[in-house]
Amino acid sequence: MKPLDLVRKLRRDAAFEPAALDRGKEALMATIRQEVQPRGRTTIVPQVPYEDIRAALSFLEQAFGFLEIRSTRMEGADGVIHHANVAFGDSVIGIGTQGAHGAMSPKAAGTASGYISVYVNDIDAHYERARAAGAQIPRGPRDHAREYRAYEALDLEGHRWRFVQWMEAAPPTERR
Repeated sequence: MKPLDLVRKLRRDAAFEPAALDRGKEALMATIRQEVQPRGRTTIVPQVPYEDIRAALSFLEQAFGFLEIRSTRMEGADGVIHHANVAFGDSVIGIGTQGAHGAMSPKAAGTASGYISVYVNDIDAHYERARAAGAQIPRGPRDHAREYRAYEALDLEGHRWRFVQWMEAAPPTERR
């Protein structure tokens, strides 16, 4: 029950039985605490290292549609960004300083050691957005066993991103 609904119920009950207000206070406080506690915090947040986090944040937003979670930005007195989180849908990825915890950007390491899959609603529109923003496309959109459609893109430092759309989410005119 929402706090406002609980308050209305307590008001009605207290009109007939004043002791109901005392009993209901704890239930109301528990409901309010539940409402204000942070929800939806991601349990696992992959971290992706970059040499230039500011440029990475700009590129990820422009090319792939990520949104920076500004409250997570850690910026030094010199204006250098050391860490930030970006969101896409209900998922979060950390963008961190190269070398932190031993992680290196493919730009410095010479090769990508993994990839991140991101699920989108319109793969072809997303692909065009990434291309227009200058993402390198090693593998364009294609169907996979009639289950999903995907493409791969490299960001400005060489991290491999794999964008996927489930076929049942694709309008029939987009299926190829």
